[in-house]
Amino acid sequence: MVILNMECPSGLRSLSLFFLASTASASVLLPRDPVPAGYVAAPYYPTPYGGWADDWSESYDKAIKMVSQMTLAEKVNITAGTGPCVGNTGSAPRLGFPQLCLQDGPLGVRTTDNVTAFPAGISTGATFNKDLMYQRGAAMGEEFRGKGANFYLGPSVGALGRKPRGGRNWEGFGSDPVLQAFAGAETIKGVQDQGVIATLKHLIGNEQELYRMYNPLQQAYSANIDDRTIHELYLWPFAEGVRAGAGSIMASYNAINGSAASQNAYILNGLLKDELGFQGFVMTDWLAQISGVGSALAGLDMSMPGDTIGNNIPLTGYSNWMFELTRSVLNGSVPVDRLNDMATRIVATWYHIGQDKDYPPPNFSSNTADPEGPLYPGALFSPTGVVNQYVNVQADHKVVAKQVAQEAVTLLKNNGSLLPLSTSSPLFVFGTDAQADPQGINSCTDKSCNRGLLGMGWGSGSANYPYLDDPISSLKRKAANVTYYATDNFPTVPASTEDDVAIVFINSDSGENSYTVEDNHGDRDKDGLKAWHNGDALVQKAAETYSNVVVVVHTVGPIVMEPWINLPSVKSVLVAHLPGQEAGDSLTEILYGEVSPSGHLPYSIPVSEDDYPASVGLVSTPLSQTQDTYSEGLYIDYRHLNKVGIKPRFAFGHGLSYADFAFSNATITRVTTLSEVPPARPAKPTSPIANLNTTLPAASEAYWPDNFNRIWRYLYSWLDKSDADAAHQIGAANTTAYPYPAGYSGVQKAQGPPAGGASGGNPALWDEAYRVSVTVRNAAADGTPPGKAVAMAYVQFPATTGSLFDTPVIQLRDFAKTSEALRPGESATLELTLTRRDVSVWDTVRQNWVVPDPEGRYSFWVGGASDDTPVVCYSDTLECEEDVTGPV
Repeated sequence: MVILNMECPSGLRSLSLFFLASTASASVLLPRDPVPAGYVAAPYYPTPYGGWADDWSESYDKAIKMVSQMTLAEKVNITAGTGPCVGNTGSAPRLGFPQLCLQDGPLGVRTTDNVTAFPAGISTGATFNKDLMYQRGAAMGEEFRGKGANFYLGPSVGALGRKPRGGRNWEGFGSDPVLQAFAGAETIKGVQDQGVIATLKHLIGNEQELYRMYNPLQQAYSANIDDRTIHELYLWPFAEGVRAGAGSIMASYNAINGSAASQNAYILNGLLKDELGFQGFVMTDWLAQISGVGSALAGLDMSMPGDTIGNNIPLTGYSNWMFELTRSVLNGSVPVDRLNDMATRIVATWYHIGQDKDYPPPNFSSNTADPEGPLYPGALFSPTGVVNQYVNVQADHKVVAKQVAQEAVTLLKNNGSLLPLSTSSPLFVFGTDAQADPQGINSCTDKSCNRGLLGMGWGSGSANYPYLDDPISSLKRKAANVTYYATDNFPTVPASTEDDVAIVFINSDSGENSYTVEDNHGDRDKDGLKAWHNGDALVQKAAETYSNVVVVVHTVGPIVMEPWINLPSVKSVLVAHLPGQEAGDSLTEILYGEVSPSGHLPYSIPVSEDDYPASVGLVSTPLSQTQDTYSEGLYIDYRHLNKVGIKPRFAFGHGLSYADFAFSNATITRVTTLSEVPPARPAKPTSPIANLNTTLPAASEAYWPDNFNRIWRYLYSWLDKSDADAAHQIGAANTTAYPYPAGYSGVQKAQGPPAGGASGGNPALWDEAYRVSVTVRNAAADGTPPGKAVAMAYVQFPATTGSLFDTPVIQLRDFAKTSEALRPGESATLELTLTRRDVSVWDTVRQNWVVPDPEGRYSFWVGGASDDTPVVCYSDTLECEEDVTGPV
């Protein structure tokens, strides 16, 4: 999303976009640059109708009744709009359909107050706690509803974390598709159970911030991804999110295999709406739309914020849709059934989530923090009125926020059991990251600075803090002897004693390319995987002075720790990720042993950045379309490191505890006998949208309403009578053919692809194939703090698979966490599920998921990390072994 500074007067907000280097343009683009051989954006037309899934049938029935009464202009009007939120639709008040409010962001309600600043997605992933993922989503849903926002613009499962330097990895949940899938799905369920529409984003390939957007001088980069890699990595969490019921999907800014995501017919029509059977609607990212008719035909349903190149025509604005979409329907360029489907998908989603009953209107403004402001945001001149009611929606959500922040804290190293500390130990604390920003916790718009504690990255994924419980304040509350040096350069200190403990706080930041922070353009292109603000040197100097050093890292992703990780004095290292407002007690309760750490790394930490494949580095070819080719295929993060035999400093899933967990009593049960190919998908019913009137509308349906009060610079769906009549004449004559894209057809496909099905694909893919049960026991000595245990299940395909399909050594497939902390001697049973999809690969020839060797030996490795799997269960013998050495 493009960011607007809320301090800017509303009438100048659109003008300010003119000067952004990354603005979108609807002008005619030069022919796109050729992508490497083998990467194809195939045509896939027409857009499949929604409304054929059983669980959406009631919502579609209601939507059909409403849309059938809409005029042409009313249908168009709900596909874009303007208002108090970061995005808004128009309305159809005559029929009771309101303006809808779309609002960032993934960790809380952005650009407003009296909200909770939750821990970021990367922290949520580090908890490996599905119940907590849901609870965080539910709490956020309550806050979005309380503010009157119809949409939660999240969760983010793309970026997937392919590029360690990627700017927005922290908005998602980690560098693994299964971790992203479960966390995204639980978030969607939690949010939508509160009646708020979740928006799963960004579909797909938005793994880099640099050159992500189309602009008049350069096309957005092309993420070139092969078919199998799309299915097994990048589409995987979207399939899970669609299955969870996501109401909307946001397309990414970039191109995929040469075609812009918001008008990529293969991605939107083929993969999303046909193969995954998505019943909701697709929106652009902000200012990402680059065509009118083309994007509509390719499956786009909503344009956000609607004015595509208003920045290029600052006084009058312009939209590819609104009155232009009305004109395109009247002149026959856009088929009537495509507009019917667009409008019905939007209205059906509104019904499906239950927003037709007692849903509150927005009570805040994204355009100003003042009580009063413009009633018509975006207008150059506007009357003013009350726009902010300062409704407090926090309730007791700080409890969930703190628990997420705490269960995310990941203990990487604890030599000599330095932790937990005693409150009587003399503490010497270093680093500005230990304290709140001294200039104010919300002093930088959208957190576009790295000053003080790093609780979240920057950009549209941020939120305002209501307060910030910082670590230094918490430490001083808990211990009497605390000395703080609020500097990132090691100061002159008194001679240390053997009892002294130094805690060094360091961080690494990133965000959205709408801002440049300390020469990092969203991605960590300048600082790379190094700690910011002299962090490595600060740790080294502390280690020279003190014999007991604890390092606390707040970070958006992996950092290279080699400059100090093996220093004898560096005895303990914790990654606290991005904790949001509850950064203090959530950490210090672990430092002092009130709670045992239970977080696990949602990515690997390498010894060197060179350990990654060269293809996952940042790419840049100014003034031409940058080609970002995913030549590493399936092999990102731990999959790559395992394949090439490189040992990371800390592996994916690594996380220590004060407890001592042991796994035993493992069992495996075959639930479903698998065939090589899944059972045939159910027949695809006829959509009720097919029954809507598809005749060319009368020109009068586009005329301006009588006595309508037009707001200057607002873009509407109506046309002047002469324009509407002229367009209708062309459409009625049907003699001028629109230059439709190659492969275009307006005839609905009778059956979808074999892998397809309603809401996620062929339902057989989610058949439970195997169930693994394991007992985990805390074998720590009495008096040790209790702790929560995590079990992760990784699949290793049969050796026979290698002749047909190249598969990673192991791949995460499920995880579970004990609901309660286990005291010494206590145990609990955890169950892990393996579905048909989990033991399948994508066959690019058959265009289906296949189990390569149903009778072969699938090994399910169970443990607490990708390199710590002491239990293995076999699919062929249904036997398990314990205390074994894992494959990596």
